[in-house]
Amino acid sequence: MGFFGKRNDSEDQIQEAAPEPDVEKVVPSAHQESDVGQSAAGPMLALPDIDPKLEHRVLRKLDLRLTTLVAFFYLLAFLDRSNIGNAKIAGMSTDLSLTGEKYTWLLTIFYISYAVFEFQAIMWKVVKPHQWCAFMVFSWGLVSTCQAATQNWQGMMALRFLMGIFEAGFGPGVPYLLSFFYRRHELGLRCGMYFAAAPLANTFAGALAYGITSGHESIASWRVLFLVEGLPVVASALLAWFFLPDSPATAKFLTEEEKEVTRIRAIAQSGEPDRKLEIQWKEVVEILFDPKAWLLSFMYFSCNVSFSSLSVFLPSILKEMGFTSIDAQGLTAPVFFASFLVTLATPWIADRLQQRGYMIAGLSLIGSVGYILCATVKTVGVRYFGVFVAACGVFPAIANLLPWVLNNQGSDSRRGAGIILMNLIGQCGPFLGTNVFPDSEAPRFLRGMWICAAFMLFNTFLALVLRFYLVWMNKGLDKKYGPKVAVDPSKKELSPEDNYGAGFRYAL
Repeated sequence: MGFFGKRNDSEDQIQEAAPEPDVEKVVPSAHQESDVGQSAAGPMLALPDIDPKLEHRVLRKLDLRLTTLVAFFYLLAFLDRSNIGNAKIAGMSTDLSLTGEKYTWLLTIFYISYAVFEFQAIMWKVVKPHQWCAFMVFSWGLVSTCQAATQNWQGMMALRFLMGIFEAGFGPGVPYLLSFFYRRHELGLRCGMYFAAAPLANTFAGALAYGITSGHESIASWRVLFLVEGLPVVASALLAWFFLPDSPATAKFLTEEEKEVTRIRAIAQSGEPDRKLEIQWKEVVEILFDPKAWLLSFMYFSCNVSFSSLSVFLPSILKEMGFTSIDAQGLTAPVFFASFLVTLATPWIADRLQQRGYMIAGLSLIGSVGYILCATVKTVGVRYFGVFVAACGVFPAIANLLPWVLNNQGSDSRRGAGIILMNLIGQCGPFLGTNVFPDSEAPRFLRGMWICAAFMLFNTFLALVLRFYLVWMNKGLDKKYGPKVAVDPSKKELSPEDNYGAGFRYAL
């Protein structure tokens, strides 16, 4: 083909054959003879070379039309999820009589439904992504808008529960969706781009909330906040319906030449060009017996204890340091913007170095140092610096954790099940995180700081344990299939990366 050029010598080749194809995938008969050859040990993939410039163009289009779009939706979701903290100090606490633990329960009830309905992540494979995404975005936007009309604590509790249901159908499954479009070594950066929307949302959330809630006399400022931040989400559901691609093969923004590139990339990844919209339930059950999945789930739990509390309590923490409410809102922006930059950079670095375990361990250690500074030092400037350090450890650690889950499962069903298990356990972390900074422990919130520091240190330990376990597993695969060798440019055979065969190695 005219667009095929020089082979990329950075690819690895395995000495022996790939296993039997995954039953989730379908191979068109027209390609069976042309793309699949035979070796002494079994089937090998005979792939044409791809022009690197053309492949780069395809990735650039996917980044713009897929990753950027889902990151935008996640930014909206995070604003709707966390603006309750801004609403609290804008008068909601008084109007709804949020005495005692009522405000804390508004935070907790969201994560209860969010955790219970995590299983919806698998729906990205069952339902067409543009339809599923549009429904979820519209639903949580509508619920968020309706918060403006609540008259009591009970009504707000019901709406927060519903918001958790619909956001659980979107956020946890997005990394799984990205794995349908990108190869294993490309996922880290894209998950980082997606998850960076969380600290980016927090960067301007305070300033946005202040602008929205200023100067309204006819309607309570906190009600205006929910209206202004909720109605645009409802409208943005149209973007999901008309612009979110379902698969590379059906993406309207790709030319036929570019779609052929995505087909070859899919074969190199899994051995097959297309995916079926069905689940292999046997593989889903197998996740329950996979030590990797459990370790990653407890790592996500540890990160979420700190992640959930930092977003909703940071304005209160800064206010208790002696800043006014307005200054406290403004001072959150530099903290979260720094975290946004680190969240973008570290997954890319980990992809380049192929060392995600060490990256997560290092970031978790940095996060723990930040919390320890806040707990042990009384000087306001040092404590504010500690908040910077904590945020630059917590958010990027999660951004690197998401692709690690996907990289180390060898089929679509196992990846989906791994995401569900990770979220079912991990999203229990906010139950603790949203209860460790009670107003009664102001101004230093020592218990909350020490708890968050301890869990980030625990996450460091788990990351190192998992990495050493994966090294041991890779040695077993080398012994079974033979070590990886450099690609011979004269050969055009490559065993697929997925499905636990000769071409599969665990990402460290």
